[in-house]
Amino acid sequence: MSTGRVVGIVLGSLVALSGLGMILGGGGVLVAERVLADAEGYVTMRPTVVRSDGYAIVAPADFRAGPWFWLRHEVTLRLRVSPQGAAAALFVGLASRADVDNYLQGVSRAEITERHAVRGDRKEPAFIDVREIQGSGEPAVPSAQPFWLTSATGTLSQTLTWRIEPSDVAVVLMNADATSGVDASVSLAARAPILLTLAGVVLGVGVAIFLLGALVVILCARRSSAVTRAGDDSSPSISPQTFPLTLRADPPGNLSPLLWLVKGLLLIPHAFVLGFLWAGFVVSWGISWIAILLTGRYPRGLFDFNVGVLRWTWRVGYYGYLALATDEYPPFSLRAGGYPADLDVPYPAALSRRIAFVKWWLLAVPHYLVVGLLVGGTGFAYGGLVFLLALYSGVALLFTGRYPEDLFRLVVGANRWALRVAAYVALMTDVYPPFRLDA
Repeated sequence: MSTGRVVGIVLGSLVALSGLGMILGGGGVLVAERVLADAEGYVTMRPTVVRSDGYAIVAPADFRAGPWFWLRHEVTLRLRVSPQGAAAALFVGLASRADVDNYLQGVSRAEITERHAVRGDRKEPAFIDVREIQGSGEPAVPSAQPFWLTSATGTLSQTLTWRIEPSDVAVVLMNADATSGVDASVSLAARAPILLTLAGVVLGVGVAIFLLGALVVILCARRSSAVTRAGDDSSPSISPQTFPLTLRADPPGNLSPLLWLVKGLLLIPHAFVLGFLWAGFVVSWGISWIAILLTGRYPRGLFDFNVGVLRWTWRVGYYGYLALATDEYPPFSLRAGGYPADLDVPYPAALSRRIAFVKWWLLAVPHYLVVGLLVGGTGFAYGGLVFLLALYSGVALLFTGRYPEDLFRLVVGANRWALRVAAYVALMTDVYPPFRLDA
């Protein structure tokens, strides 16, 4: 596969992944709205218990700052309050902050500073942080004041609804008779139709970007007739007991006792490139999965690319901290040959459509557990047994100048196991990986 095609697959994959992110974001908002919104279109937060020994609880609602989109579009808030304990009559009102400050000047009250969803072992569904303000005065009955923009009062649950506008306002919660000791359950809900419109636009654009990226990957993966070799589409004869992955790992020769200490730094360029290649691998896998379900065949160009990514990964691991078995720097190439470590998977003539549904998640679960112990996580993430054995081999090199042969066989076997699972999960074969380290 030419460098231009590889670059095209990687760039197309990055575009497709960007589109997929937009699809998940826009689609997630639409789904959440359908699941969480009530019949009136409001999404309600978890209830919050508010208490104060003062005469009022004040919640500032300053929407003056910033050219936020909700100040230019219809966004409605709905506040519901319910008395706690004895069914005392509550008053809830919305007014300008200046009027509220004048009304409650010199009055003991609590001011909300922050709202949280969870806090330790508190039993309330949610809670708020408040700042207590001390005073000696007593307020007048709130319902008799003329400055409220909107208000509600009563012994049962009360609802206050208002549209967000550029203004400095505050919500005030009090007992209706202006006595001290406010105790209520509060829930806030919001309705913003513009968010659904934006989510739909993001979803549509994401679909278009994803399809564009997938098209680029498919076009770059197509092989022209000029480079098609006779017998390329034929699969070699493989017995059901033989897994179709060949792993090459030449025994370590004369290794530097100190070079392994800095290989992590030396491999930074490879780590950077592999990040992009594995992004292409993921998108290529998704496209190939669909192709297998529809046709029973793995697109040849994508198959060659994915095998090349596994080969590159194995070479980097063999040089680095998955083996430390060579001092020859890995080539920046997907092609086979020319290096002490190599990997190949023969192209399958046909693949099962039914197994493609379950091989990468259900059938591979036992192997995921083993691979997690061997190499860390479910892939080539340092931290597993192989990493520790490789480090032990590096220490042995440092003090003896030799790589322990038994450890080499064990390290290569563990990597072979992980790479077999990777090839199976990547849908490259229907042969189930064996539970063994040897070839």
